[in-house]
Amino acid sequence: MMKYCLLTIFAIATQFNFSSAQTVSDPLKVSFVTKDITNFWNAFDKIDADPHTNPFEEGYLKPGSAGIQAFIKGRIENAGYLLNTITEKRDEYIKVRANTLKILDNEKQCRSSFMALKYLYPKAVFPNVYFVIGRFNSGGHSSPKGLIIGAEMTQSSAVPYMVAHELIHYQQDSIPKKNLNLLAACINEGSADFIGELISGGGPNRQTHLYGNANEAKLWAEFKEIMDDREDSHDWMYVYKPKNGYPADLGYWMGYKITEAYYRKAMDKKKAISEILHIRNFEKFLNDSGYASKFK
Repeated sequence: MMKYCLLTIFAIATQFNFSSAQTVSDPLKVSFVTKDITNFWNAFDKIDADPHTNPFEEGYLKPGSAGIQAFIKGRIENAGYLLNTITEKRDEYIKVRANTLKILDNEKQCRSSFMALKYLYPKAVFPNVYFVIGRFNSGGHSSPKGLIIGAEMTQSSAVPYMVAHELIHYQQDSIPKKNLNLLAACINEGSADFIGELISGGGPNRQTHLYGNANEAKLWAEFKEIMDDREDSHDWMYVYKPKNGYPADLGYWMGYKITEAYYRKAMDKKKAISEILHIRNFEKFLNDSGYASKFK
């Protein structure tokens, strides 16, 4: 109930460390950068002009924003890879063009989410938000350069929630990015889902949550047996088509449920938000949440 009250208030008001990034403490001073989308479609329209020239090198990547530069490694890679993907999926790019061009329709809602986080967590910092177009392999990324949203994979209406999710990751400066076990990875992503929903009102994967909530006891029984394994050793995280028939992002759902239990149990909600953003011991966090006790 609290999340809806927060949204009403702010609608009316309209270890990895990101300390080196250019950030602001005032949500109203954040820049939402869309020039890369314009550059992309200008280059896209030149694909057939000269079959011997790749228009994305000079027209998109080189003049790209800081967001594009951060999105290249591990995602776009280079102009050649990008052109190959576009050649293979040209119809898919054409289908999403109109959506990418209206990506900022919900900027005010994004800022409202930022203001909600500032209220809940006064120490929050806010980086610029960059909207880019990639190779259909990443919908969002929290980088030292800022929050980067893959516009070709994000519906305009879902932008506020996607941005909110990545904003939470930006605050999680105490959570390591490597060598996480499954429990830590699930809580890392699930907590971003939970607080992201709290500040934006947008929900995480609906189908996954419907399935998870309907099979909660069974899934917990399975999860507790494997939660100390590596994060990539099962189909719970970062697998869009799990082999066991589970819906995608089930690990996000489990982390969400554990975080939700912790938050609901806390008497001081603002203190709980700060604790969720700076988890040091994930096993202790699980125990403190009391989530497992509901299945005894």
